[in-house]
Amino acid sequence: MDFKQLEVFVAVSKHQSFSKAARELFLTQPTVSSHIQNLEKELDTILVNRNNKNITLTKSGEILYDHAIYILNNCKKAVYDIKEYAGKIEGVIDLACSSIPETYILPNFLKSFSSTYPDVKFSISHYDSQYAISEILNERVSFGFVGSKINNNQIEYMDLVDDELVLITPFDLELPNKNGFIDINELINLKLIMRKEGSGTRNLIMNTLKENNFSIDKLSILAHVESNESIKEMVRLGLGVSFISYSSCIDYLNSSKIRYYKITNMEFKRKFYFVYSKKKIFNPLEDKFLTNLCEYFKLEKK
Repeated sequence: MDFKQLEVFVAVSKHQSFSKAARELFLTQPTVSSHIQNLEKELDTILVNRNNKNITLTKSGEILYDHAIYILNNCKKAVYDIKEYAGKIEGVIDLACSSIPETYILPNFLKSFSSTYPDVKFSISHYDSQYAISEILNERVSFGFVGSKINNNQIEYMDLVDDELVLITPFDLELPNKNGFIDINELINLKLIMRKEGSGTRNLIMNTLKENNFSIDKLSILAHVESNESIKEMVRLGLGVSFISYSSCIDYLNSSKIRYYKITNMEFKRKFYFVYSKKKIFNPLEDKFLTNLCEYFKLEKK
């Protein structure tokens, strides 16, 4: 059993795929398969189930996985300590982000972090809030930046910033309003563009409407869209209206491409969160990242 075999095994476990593991490690798929087969032969056991569409671990594989993570993290710590002693910190941090944090929160922090640790690289994957949590629990990524909470006692949530959703409309569509507030019933005759299921934005809209006894069935929904940038363009072109994070549409508002309104007696407020698995053992680089994030956002490290 050697270091490369364990590294390949963990990558296959993380991605549940030989091909994705090969891409991450810059190996060919046959090489990845060979490493797993040699590891199984050496241990005289089957480590992965190959019969399903996604690769899963056998019981033997699950046992080895915990040990492999421990061994690899210790190796990384040794390398990290040596490089830190030599004045050079480097490595890759895997992050999962939902739309708004990925575009409007994370970049400023990464700029600050990278100015101090220029040799650290990042792998940033775009997921909705729900899927980001799943990836963290499966240890495919280390940290997440999300817009909604999902009840799970294995996840640690840290409040980052406050946010508010507003209703955006085409600039040439002026709704009857009182100081920028409109009645919710104004929406009934408009076409609405919604975020896809699983997004924090959609969850907030649905929950707020439900709390105020307004049925989503009253709305005429034109489309379900994943991208905030696409939503803004669709609204600008007059295809419909949409609820969107105020922080994500300031550029369009300042250039008079769209208008925005708030709903009378309703608050579409939320927080964005930094999340990670409580059971994860951080390697030194991940711990350094967490420490710096807490300092940047003035949070208490847990």
